[in-house]
Amino acid sequence: MAINLQKGQKIDIGLSKLSVGLGWNPNQGTGNDFDLDASAFMLTASKLIPADEYFVFYGNTDSPDKALHHTGDDPTGGNSEDGDDETIKVDLANVNGSIEEILFVVTIHEATTRKQNFGQVRNSYIRIVDDTNNQEIAKYELGEDFSIETAVEFGRLYKRDGAWKFEASGIGYKEDLAYFVGKYFKGDIIK
Repeated sequence: MAINLQKGQKIDIGLSKLSVGLGWNPNQGTGNDFDLDASAFMLTASKLIPADEYFVFYGNTDSPDKALHHTGDDPTGGNSEDGDDETIKVDLANVNGSIEEILFVVTIHEATTRKQNFGQVRNSYIRIVDDTNNQEIAKYELGEDFSIETAVEFGRLYKRDGAWKFEASGIGYKEDLAYFVGKYFKGDIIK
């Protein structure tokens, strides 16, 4: 039975191969399609990515250690009527040994230009699925907490005492993807 996570709640993963799925439905009558983008930042103990390729998103679908794979961009929220619109596949057994945390961030593409925010999105969630049997392990639904935000740190996988755990972060920002890129990169931004 799947766990419905609350903000700040932590669970043991106990899996090696899993999927982190993102789903949403835009409110009708807002004028433009909603393009939510799922991204993952693979962070070292210093809270930075070790190289550009450890930032996984629709423009870089695979991490160099083959631990993460982004299945592709859904620019409308229409990939699935009731299921995940964007998915990041995770193989924890392949994660580079220097990586201590995998942060999952969701941003609204061109939110400022389109005058969009998470208050205009319905049924947004992040969920963890066991890839060996396609069973949902845990789900975190956003709810009404983020009415004016344009980006959300949904959750993170992190290593403690050699075991992977998941925390439902639920931290909202009035920022875009470039903000997170600047926060977690120590060198040049991806070109």
